[in-house]
Amino acid sequence: MNITINATTRKDQGKGASRRLRHNEQIPAIIYGAGKEPDTITLNIHEITHLLENEETYTSILDLTIDKKTQPVIIKDLQRHPAKNLVTHVDFLRIDMNKEIVTNIPLHFMGEEDNEAMRLGAILNQFVTAIEVSCLPANLPNSIEVDISKLGMGDHISLTGINMPEGVTIIALTHGDIEAHDQSVVSVQEPKLMSEEAQVVDTETEEGATEGGDDKAEDTSGS
Repeated sequence: MNITINATTRKDQGKGASRRLRHNEQIPAIIYGAGKEPDTITLNIHEITHLLENEETYTSILDLTIDKKTQPVIIKDLQRHPAKNLVTHVDFLRIDMNKEIVTNIPLHFMGEEDNEAMRLGAILNQFVTAIEVSCLPANLPNSIEVDISKLGMGDHISLTGINMPEGVTIIALTHGDIEAHDQSVVSVQEPKLMSEEAQVVDTETEEGATEGGDDKAEDTSGS
């Protein structure tokens, strides 16, 4: 899916210029990388807000059109208003389609409804929700699916257990000592037994009763 973002060249800079842009329903942005000088640009606030409602915008190669010239980019950073949650600035990274890029890709855990252990009350623990990967831009996935349907009670999936798309490499597993960096991604945990919870309640009740009895004894002796 091709996603196009329209922009115009921006010459004015500074806080005052940025406030004027936002007043006119525009926001400042910058594009850098690929061995070229950074370019300051302007985006339409409504267009970029609408595009960001689609999760794939964050992990896709975007067609950024500046004054009718189009170039491939990815979103590198976003700034938002702390109270209004409005986008206030966007950083774009230029992409060379012939060179690998490094970026974060979200994990989508699939098969929860088919997991027998979870149907019996097991708890799913997600330790990692996104992983840093390296690949050519043409191989960049929007997300990576992790099948949890077969996980039993106490089972887990680590980084090496993820089925990666062809041409996509997990950065954490390229540091030499794979075992040291092969962290758990997701696990299925046994829920607390009802009897254990009941024991806790009984203990608290007994302690409360003892405290109440001591108070009563003290009152009687003092009368």
